[in-house]
Amino acid sequence: MRLLLTLGLVLVATFSARAEEPFDLKAFAQHYYNTMVATQAPNAGTKELKAYLSLLTDDVGNQHIPYQVDDSRTADGKELMRKGMSFYLGAHTLYESELLNTFIFNDSGFAIRYKNHAKGIHPQNKQPIEYTSIMMEVIEVENGKVAMIRKYHE
Repeated sequence: MRLLLTLGLVLVATFSARAEEPFDLKAFAQHYYNTMVATQAPNAGTKELKAYLSLLTDDVGNQHIPYQVDDSRTADGKELMRKGMSFYLGAHTLYESELLNTFIFNDSGFAIRYKNHAKGIHPQNKQPIEYTSIMMEVIEVENGKVAMIRKYHE
């Protein structure tokens, strides 16, 4: 009986200690970047999109300066992201990205700065596209999920 009680206390103490481990924002930032880049790959599909969306709150806000200036968070924010990203999914025939910097802001957010190069066919007008840009994404995090995304071009 003592053995079972001791074993039970050890298990409770182990799980309690794990529950108190701080959220590793630097690791989350790297995971976010890798998951986001996977959605831009030429062979990206619903699996990659689903993995990316799983990192977001349901009411995520998304602002892409200068194209999208509204930074409102709405109850269907994640669904709007799904709809918008699905339209462009698989449009690239080439996508390369290099993470240049990661900045961590206490436990509330991070920024990633990266260079990307893409080629493809625009899904709406069927015209060839090609671009190279340096981007900065400033991300706010709430309860381990991305709550706000603000994208800026250099």
